[in-house]
Amino acid sequence: MTSLSNNAPRRYFVDTVGRRVLIGLTLEETFEFERLDTEQVSAQEGRQAASDDGRGRGAIADEQRWLELYEKHEGAWKAWMAQSRMEIRP
Repeated sequence: MTSLSNNAPRRYFVDTVGRRVLIGLTLEETFEFERLDTEQVSAQEGRQAASDDGRGRGAIADEQRWLELYEKHEGAWKAWMAQSRMEIRP
């Protein structure tokens, strides 16, 4: 039995220092996206009681920022996939 994840294209590239960076995002945006994603999972699992992260940003603002970063990444990834398909075709 094979894993589908082995056949799926990666949604990131590795920079010159070996860090994973999501396609379409900067290194800083990738870190921010991953932090927000982790916080959302923690909140959904009931591990995070407060809705404010101590910087004046609430859960709704964090969700909106996560969505902005996700949409930026998703758009760039789709464009990259389309370009890759064009390059493969004879």
